[in-house]
Amino acid sequence: MPGISLTMIVLLCLAALAAGWIDAVVGGGGLLLLPVLLLGLPSHTPAAHALGTNKAVAIVGTTGAAVTYARKAPVDVRTAVRIGLAALAGSSAGAFFAAGMSTDVLKPVIMVVLLAVAAFVILRPAFGTAPATGPATRRQILAAIGLAGLGIGFYDGLIGPGTGTFLVLALTAVLHLDLVSVSATAKIVNCCTNAGALATFAWQGAVLWQLAALMAVFNLAGGTLGAHTALKKGSGFVRVVLLTVVFALVANLAYEQWPA
Repeated sequence: MPGISLTMIVLLCLAALAAGWIDAVVGGGGLLLLPVLLLGLPSHTPAAHALGTNKAVAIVGTTGAAVTYARKAPVDVRTAVRIGLAALAGSSAGAFFAAGMSTDVLKPVIMVVLLAVAAFVILRPAFGTAPATGPATRRQILAAIGLAGLGIGFYDGLIGPGTGTFLVLALTAVLHLDLVSVSATAKIVNCCTNAGALATFAWQGAVLWQLAALMAVFNLAGGTLGAHTALKKGSGFVRVVLLTVVFALVANLAYEQWPA
């Protein structure tokens, strides 16, 4: 891992641990992990390599969380897989477009995404607390495939941060699931989006595999722990932590983009 100090590697691993935990509980671990990668990798590193490495790390933690949820939470695996297959196609397409993006373009986009998520969390503190209304209809499933599958899948391949959170928001709104059920469904879908994007980035040679493998161990631990936390306590207590991280990252990215 040339050009990366030992201190920075430790910080990246700790960020991967925290991102895995956040992603498993409320989604949005990429809101922490990708900006940290963009800041921590050498300045000459192409943005696509940060995106590809992020996917290689995230898919491990997301898979661990999905397995934990599937064992203990009520989840319609068949519906989740159908949405996930559409998400895999969408994320693969998005990753193709991401190859030509530069870090300078990416950072302002991430800041907008961060602020949008923060605004939603602040304005809707009770989102996802209502119990499920019953089995999803065919129309709801088709809407979820289009919005959460193709739409958010494409976004995940193109940029990525906040995908887990956006999936939770979209699936809760469309399928009317409670927060625990929708988190479990979102994790299965997110595994597919990560797989599609990672395959494309790997084919393009845009993954720092040694760094990703090390960070993935920490991300897996965080994801598994986060899933257990969500199943036991719910996600309300994470909101303050998530908002703190979001605003800190916005400030950091703004400073990097427009230094005084």
